[in-house]
Amino acid sequence: MKGMPVAVTALIAVVGFSPMASSDETPSLNGTAWVLAALPNASLVAGTTATVRFENGRVSGSDGCNRFSAPYSTQGSAIQIGPGGASTQMSCTPEITRQAEVFMAALTGAKTWRMADGRLELLGAGAILASFAAQSQSLAGTSWEATGINNGKGGVASVVAGTQVTIAFADGGKVAGSAGCNRFTTTYKAAGEKLSFTPAAATRMMCAATGVMEQEHAFLKALESVATMRIEGDQLEMRSADGALAASFKRSSGS
Repeated sequence: MKGMPVAVTALIAVVGFSPMASSDETPSLNGTAWVLAALPNASLVAGTTATVRFENGRVSGSDGCNRFSAPYSTQGSAIQIGPGGASTQMSCTPEITRQAEVFMAALTGAKTWRMADGRLELLGAGAILASFAAQSQSLAGTSWEATGINNGKGGVASVVAGTQVTIAFADGGKVAGSAGCNRFTTTYKAAGEKLSFTPAAATRMMCAATGVMEQEHAFLKALESVATMRIEGDQLEMRSADGALAASFKRSSGS
């Protein structure tokens, strides 16, 4: 199996699982999102981001190489993750694959959890298996570069080579960026995962390079369709009301 070692997949399958109700004595994990901050006795591989999001009885995210999803339950400070987990199967370097293996073993081996000062720790037999920092979902003050744009034809296209499509969120609901040829401005409203934009105003330059103007039109139309967003590590996804991907982004350096 590529990407996710057989041993890790098997581990997800064999960990015991029994439904449990959350206790009122501890905060709920439901609706929280986290970025891996530390693994015991291991330095995290530069350029990788591992994440977890707990939502409606499932934990999902990235192990730094592949996407994964598995059921989870909590009772007070007790936690169980799996079985029945699934993951994509991309192939990564041995170093990243090893980190992903340790990360997934930490998830499935966790017996208890605790949350304090914006951090989440998963523990097994009293020892910390993984430590996480809270993932902010705030857009204000962040800048992003598009990696994929809904082409309006039922698909998502990569950004045209040699162009940059960017978006920056300022305080007060203001947005500015480049649609690949022209600069644009708009406003946004965000509440939790809900996100919407007003129609954008743009400069009126013409760019002759193949596909640039078509890309710009698709991007500005995609923004108008946005209904929800999700930040995960250094990635941002915007989706329409029917769940279709409107645009995907990577965080700009320094943002």
